[in-house]
Amino acid sequence: MQFLFRAAALVLALVIALVDTFTDFDGAVAVLYVVVVLLAARTSRRLDIIVAGAAGIVLTIAAYLNSHGLNHVGSPTARALVSLAAIGITALLALQNQHATRRLASQARLLNLSHDMIFVRDHHGVITFWNRTAEDVYGWPANLALGRIADTLLQTRYPDRREAIEAELLATGAWDGTLEQKTRAGATLVLESRWVLQRDHHGRVTGVMETHRDVTDRKAAYAALVSSERRYRRMFDASRIGVVQEDWRAVRAALSALGIMDGPALTAHLARHPEFIGQARLLTKVDDMNPAFLAMVGRCGPAPGLESVDDILCDDDRMYAQSLLAFAQGEAFHEGETEVVRPDGARVPVLFTITFPSADDPDGAVLVFVVDNTERRQAQDALLLAQTELAHAARVATLGELTASIAHEVNQPLMAVVTSGDAGMRWLRRPQPDLHEVELAMARIVSEGRRASEIVKRIRAFLSKSPVQQAPLDIGTVIEEATRLVAHELTRERVALQVEIAPGLPPITGDRIQLQQVLVNLMVNASQAMAGQTRPRQLSVRAARREDGMVTITVTDTGPGIAADDLERLFDPFFTTKPQGMGMGLPICRTTAQAHGGSLAVDSTPGAGAAFTLTLAATQGNPSA
Repeated sequence: MQFLFRAAALVLALVIALVDTFTDFDGAVAVLYVVVVLLAARTSRRLDIIVAGAAGIVLTIAAYLNSHGLNHVGSPTARALVSLAAIGITALLALQNQHATRRLASQARLLNLSHDMIFVRDHHGVITFWNRTAEDVYGWPANLALGRIADTLLQTRYPDRREAIEAELLATGAWDGTLEQKTRAGATLVLESRWVLQRDHHGRVTGVMETHRDVTDRKAAYAALVSSERRYRRMFDASRIGVVQEDWRAVRAALSALGIMDGPALTAHLARHPEFIGQARLLTKVDDMNPAFLAMVGRCGPAPGLESVDDILCDDDRMYAQSLLAFAQGEAFHEGETEVVRPDGARVPVLFTITFPSADDPDGAVLVFVVDNTERRQAQDALLLAQTELAHAARVATLGELTASIAHEVNQPLMAVVTSGDAGMRWLRRPQPDLHEVELAMARIVSEGRRASEIVKRIRAFLSKSPVQQAPLDIGTVIEEATRLVAHELTRERVALQVEIAPGLPPITGDRIQLQQVLVNLMVNASQAMAGQTRPRQLSVRAARREDGMVTITVTDTGPGIAADDLERLFDPFFTTKPQGMGMGLPICRTTAQAHGGSLAVDSTPGAGAAFTLTLAATQGNPSA
């Protein structure tokens, strides 16, 4: 295209030069060089304009000199000067126009590089410029958008009356706001918009440049965030579970400053500096509490005095240290049981779950979910009391079945006392009393009396309702005392008892009477299961230590065993296979085992007897001999 304009300008310049030089045409033919300059300007090359203008001037002067010479001055001279002026002015205007056009083109290219939608409209709203981003986002190509009214094309919805916005634009020269526009496909966009007036050098408005930034996704994300915050607040306030929002960032900073952001290092530090727990409690700030927790701690509204968890926890709380250890180890949550303090000093037992954010979480909010454990603890206390009463009734029933054994065991020392007393009297009635023999007889009487006293004490303790006494126990002694209680019962039923206690067993921690009750119940059940059978009746009690350190006591009999259908229900309350049984012995035994941190299991093959295994946790201490 540039070649065609350049060729046309050249041809036209030659034709004008020939006509102006070799014809007698009386007129300003040289003015037509203005057309040559305009044709050269269409090439958009500065050099072409300069060459065309210079050539026109040179050819005009040459034609004038050739026709009129230097000495002629007249109307041809005036026409020549007008032509030269016209050619020069046209060339200058063409150069200025080219410069302005290039500048506008450069600005247009910059606007096309913008990620915002930009268009220019006149004061009537007609679009005069439409950048590429506007094409991409709105879906309207420039050739279809130019010449259209912007509000009609984009179906613009304003936050205020259009007249008020235009008035502000004219008054201030700019307007900023949020509006909605539609794409060619019908999608609604939420846009941050800025309008700027364009004026000419006289101050007259020539157009308005509108810049739009798509914030639809950001607006939707913000709306979703607001909705989420409202939903969270409703859940926070309406929940019947106490919720406390805490800030542990100061605690994390303190741990990082000490270089102990791991479990072993923190444990070692707390061993050397136990006061750090109190410092960490003060650093753990309370940001918010929901109404359920405020009611739990006896407060009716916001509590300005509660600044840290130190204002909530009791002085002898031990769970914060465990929570701090879980936090240092990077655990996601921690659960426990503790007590919180009311303003009047009353303590409220609670269960809690604390959730820790990750180390890179900028918010650092820690949520603690708290459940009032008062009713549950009261129910546990009532259940424990009922179990104690039931266990006492079961012991009474068990001793009722062992009446003959008790009578036999008490009768033995009493008969020994009588025999030793008679012997002592005979030694005294001799003509020559043997005082040494009398002393021996008296010593036997004292020994047997003490033995009888111990038997009575053991039976009274077995029947007592005294509280649970947790103490280190030698498992061999517990088994020996239990077998002594059932010895006569086993003899009467012709049951052979075999006791095997592995050497070196560690002590266990528990209540001696309760563990005796478990063993007595198991041995009595085994004896009754073997009653009436013709084959040998053998009962074995074996105590051993497992590889994991637990102590097991296995009571095995050679009775008929337990039916497969009864095994699953054997430990259910009130289930019994005895005609006169209550179905409470084995449930109490299992509950007792679990209360001691152990378990009670059964293994049976019908026709080959049953084996009950009591598993108990060992404690640190000297092993049994």
